[in-house]
Amino acid sequence: MFHFICLARPVFAPPSRTRLFFGLAAALLVAAAGAHAQFATPSAGTQVLDTTALHPPAGARVAIVEFADMECPACAYANPFVKAAVAQYKIPWIRHDFIIPYHTWSPIAALNARWFDSISKALGGEYRDQVFANQSSIYNPDQLRQFTQKFADEHKIKLPFAMDPQGKLADAIKADSELGRRTGITATPAIFVVTSNSKGAPFIEVQHADTQLFQVIDQALADTASPAKPAPKATPAKKPAAKVAPAQTPAAK
Repeated sequence: MFHFICLARPVFAPPSRTRLFFGLAAALLVAAAGAHAQFATPSAGTQVLDTTALHPPAGARVAIVEFADMECPACAYANPFVKAAVAQYKIPWIRHDFIIPYHTWSPIAALNARWFDSISKALGGEYRDQVFANQSSIYNPDQLRQFTQKFADEHKIKLPFAMDPQGKLADAIKADSELGRRTGITATPAIFVVTSNSKGAPFIEVQHADTQLFQVIDQALADTASPAKPAPKATPAKKPAAKVAPAQTPAAK
């Protein structure tokens, strides 16, 4: 901010091209930084503080745990890769909301998704996927409202006047964000491949879903595979007992 104030002060000499170039470059860098979800860059990785959230659901060997914000461009980019991996490997996908304070419409989108979840988890997941796919055309809460109405109409669903009259959905979203902070999340998307009873790492954060996700899942499945049972030893076949001819009795004279 200090640099922008300096640039905004009146100057008595005409600005040089170099000065204009660096001013524009600084503005672009700030805008690019805003595209990252939170206070740290995703490439830095997460310093995990609490592993409570990083476990697959009961009965699953491998799962994907994700913390995301629906207004985050990096989350929108990663979403189709995560969706494809879940479809290919048939593993659970645990999606957590991690709301970014300066995003204007993502809290509303998260609440909408939770309401669609109440109809069916598949519908809520589809809404999230569609928001990510159309994120670039959703500029503000009004655009989101129009998008949500269209989504509901296409699925023949009547939206209620109030999505969350008792505040329960908002409380669940807040709890998810707090869970993320306890975990150590500082940037979105935070995508983890988590395992149960693994010979390898119990969880691995995937920094680049487009190039690493499938490889990490393959390794997790290999690390959690049950050891192959040795084939039972074949028992030698018993030889049939030799037939003994019955003893002949002498004929009576």
